[in-house]
Amino acid sequence: MKKKIILSVSVFALTFGIVTASAQQNNTLTPQEKQQGWELLFDGKNFEGWRKCNGTAMPANWKIDEQAMKVERGEVAGRGQDGDILYATQKYANFELSIDWKIEKEGNSGIFYYVVEYPDKPIYWAAPEVQVLDNWNAGDTRLSNHLAGSLYDLLPALPQNARPAGEWNNIVIRVKDGHATHTQNGVKVVEYTLWTPEWYALVAKSKFKDWEGFKTGPAKEGFIGLQDHGYTCWFRNIKIRAL
Repeated sequence: MKKKIILSVSVFALTFGIVTASAQQNNTLTPQEKQQGWELLFDGKNFEGWRKCNGTAMPANWKIDEQAMKVERGEVAGRGQDGDILYATQKYANFELSIDWKIEKEGNSGIFYYVVEYPDKPIYWAAPEVQVLDNWNAGDTRLSNHLAGSLYDLLPALPQNARPAGEWNNIVIRVKDGHATHTQNGVKVVEYTLWTPEWYALVAKSKFKDWEGFKTGPAKEGFIGLQDHGYTCWFRNIKIRAL
């Protein structure tokens, strides 16, 4: 009986070791993902390809931590240090973007696409924003279209399935010929079509109604961007494929 128990434990340990070893490492692509056309925008080691929006270098308040891109908390919570960044190697039109993110308690940040740089204008001047938020403790939780995964100030993420502060979430943003979806933690939570009457009706009811970048836009291609909102936030497994 003892020998059988020892043998069973050994087999379990070996099997567990094989499963653990075969788990995908952060900031890597599987052979299948490579075949599907995915490319990494961050390798977990450096900021190659990234720079400050309307700048030439990475802002000092971004570090690499836990194999992730980490923007550090500002001196005043909620007030960024002019550290919004973008992936400047390529502009994207039709794409699928996948990002893992986690945020500190009370934290607020954002992911942008179709970013166009305007001198003296912030990253969000003309670019759609996918909200990153601590839904439980942040100050910006009164409106449903301000919660995590939402198209910020335009459409809410429903059902709301974000995980609490300190836990990793995944968001997949897919845009093809103007039709866009947000899939949060494996569930499609937002769907819309850009440049349609319905789109401009949403803009007219939002905080962006008088913003020139939204009244005529967004652009039909642009950079991928990440926000410095004055809170600590981490991003990893940033990968994209053209559609």
